[in-house]
Amino acid sequence: MRIFVSGSLAYDRIMNFPGRFVDHILPEKIHILNVCFMVNGLTERFGGTAGNIAYNLSLLGEKPVIVATAGRDFGPYREWLAQLGLPLTGIKEIPEEFTAGAYITTDLADNQITGFNPGAMKHTSDYRFGDLDPSATLAIVAPGSLEDMRIYTRAYKYQGVRYIFDPGQSIPAWGGDELKEMATGALALIVNDYELELFRQKTGLDVPGLLKLTPRLITTRGEQGSLVQTDRGGDDVPAVPASQVLDPTGAGDAYRAGLLKGLALGLNWPEAARMGAVLASFCVEQQGTQEHRLEVPEFWGRYTEHFGAPPAAPSR
Repeated sequence: MRIFVSGSLAYDRIMNFPGRFVDHILPEKIHILNVCFMVNGLTERFGGTAGNIAYNLSLLGEKPVIVATAGRDFGPYREWLAQLGLPLTGIKEIPEEFTAGAYITTDLADNQITGFNPGAMKHTSDYRFGDLDPSATLAIVAPGSLEDMRIYTRAYKYQGVRYIFDPGQSIPAWGGDELKEMATGALALIVNDYELELFRQKTGLDVPGLLKLTPRLITTRGEQGSLVQTDRGGDDVPAVPASQVLDPTGAGDAYRAGLLKGLALGLNWPEAARMGAVLASFCVEQQGTQEHRLEVPEFWGRYTEHFGAPPAAPSR
C-alpha cells in the first residue's frame, strides 16, 4: 500500500521559564504589556503534522511519502527523515524561507506562550502524483499549507484515491463551504472533540449532516479514547494506558498513523482505531512528538494486552 501524508514540517523550539508568568504581568498595565522571560535554555525537536504522522508510520514498517514544504534550515530534519528511510521526493524546499517553527515557553504552572512562524508553510508544495492505483493508495490531508489542503483533497477525489480529511488547527482559517468541500468524498473526517465543535459551528451541520459528506466521523477524546461514527451507529474505542504520561503533544498524530496502518492492513475501522490508540500510548511516554521508539513485536504485544489477539498477523 502506498501512503501519502500531506501537512506541515516544523521545528518545535521549547523553552522552560523557571517561574510563573502571572508574577510578571501587571493586570493594570495589560494594555501596555512589555515583558521579558529569562529561560533555562532551548530544546529543538522535529515536528509538524506530516512529519509526526510519517515518523509513526515508519515505526510500523511503512515508508509514506511526505508532501510538504521546508525552508533553508531544513538540513537536520532532512537527515533525520533520511535515516528513517523515508522518501524525500514530496518535500519542496523554499530557500528564501525558514522551515515552519513553533516557539513554546512553559512556566512552572504549565502555562504556555507560543509563537508560530509558518515560514515555508505559506507556500504550496506543488507535488505531482502522476498515475496512481486507487486500490493500492491511501492518503491523509493534515493541517499545513492551506492551498495544499485544498489542492490535494481535489486531486485525490479526481483520481479516486481514498483519503482521510484531518483539518485540525486549520479550521478557523476556513469558511464553512470550504470545509464542506474538502470533507465531501473523504474516506473519513477526523477531529478531536474541540475541533468537532468548531467544524460544526463553521459548517452549520450536526453529526448526521457531517455523515452525509463523508461516511465516517472519527472523534479523538484524549483519555476518553475515540469514537468512530457512521450513519449506522458508533463504536467507542478506549484509550490505551501509558506506562507514564510525560507529554501528550503528538498523540493525535500517532493515533492517525496507527489508524492508517490498520487500514493498509485491511482491517475494519474499529480495529484500525485500536491500532491508533496503541501507538498514541507510546507517544505520550516521551517528551516530544518523534522521540518514542518501539519494535513492531512490542507494539503488537501492547495491542494484545489491551484488546486481545491481533486481528491481522503482525508479519503483514
